[in-house]
Amino acid sequence: MSAATRAAIFAAPLLAAILLLPGASVPAAAQGLPGLGGGPNPVEVDADQAIEWHQDVRAYVARGNASAKRNDSTVFADVLTAYYREVPGKGNEVFQLLAEGNVRIVSPTQEVFGERGVYDVDKQVAVVTGRNLKLVTRTDIVTARDTLEYYEARNLTVARGDAVAVRISNGDRLRADILIGQLKKMPDGSTQMERIDGAGSVVVTTATDVALSDKLVYSVADDTAVLLGNVKITRNDNQLNGDAAEMNMKTKVNRVIAGPATGGRVMGLLIPGQEQGAPGAAPAGQGGKPTAPAGGKPAAKP
Repeated sequence: MSAATRAAIFAAPLLAAILLLPGASVPAAAQGLPGLGGGPNPVEVDADQAIEWHQDVRAYVARGNASAKRNDSTVFADVLTAYYREVPGKGNEVFQLLAEGNVRIVSPTQEVFGERGVYDVDKQVAVVTGRNLKLVTRTDIVTARDTLEYYEARNLTVARGDAVAVRISNGDRLRADILIGQLKKMPDGSTQMERIDGAGSVVVTTATDVALSDKLVYSVADDTAVLLGNVKITRNDNQLNGDAAEMNMKTKVNRVIAGPATGGRVMGLLIPGQEQGAPGAAPAGQGGKPTAPAGGKPAAKP
């Protein structure tokens, strides 16, 4: 046997569920890692030091540059641990999975980075914590200070604490204290992001505009952000203030709506010689409130 200790055929339940640790949310596409929802395929586990069975605490542990792979998705960590319980008539059943130290979760479409990852099998909730939390997809990069979370049964992903989502192609940014992504199941079994809800110190930044608000509802399909509460949109030295606004990230056309907080009027500071229409009110004759994306009310906080 080589320096790496190998257990090549770990079928469920032994470490089989450890690969259920999924990714967080992004503006364009935030999916749970594909192909990890159980099934007959074995899990291949590698470790530089040892793979241990601790009967006293009912745990299996892989130590030293450990990895666990099923299909084309892999979890890497310094230590991987699967806690199990004995179920009468069924044998052992894994109920909690733990990845500690230099955690990296890799699939063909995304990577998640953190220091610690925990998956609660019963609740179907995964939480990645530690410094330098990051999710990287083909189109976006998401970072957070506190946690990256995935609620499998509710199809929700959450980034908490100074959460930032950046579109790689153009640098557009969504920033909030909390970003919540609502996922949609696709016919092929994958998931796609439908909408992003943001709460607390929201900042939306594009190549032309910077917008501030209390809350955010972003429609991925429409590439449109609805801003709610204490809205300020700035383009160059021009600024518009209102209670709500709709920002079209494709057309760069913004619509600011008045409300009680602004005395029933939209307030603006327009500097002569700046770009006409900046920072972007609705064209003449178009009024009304912004239309929220499909789903109506913002997603509830987990």
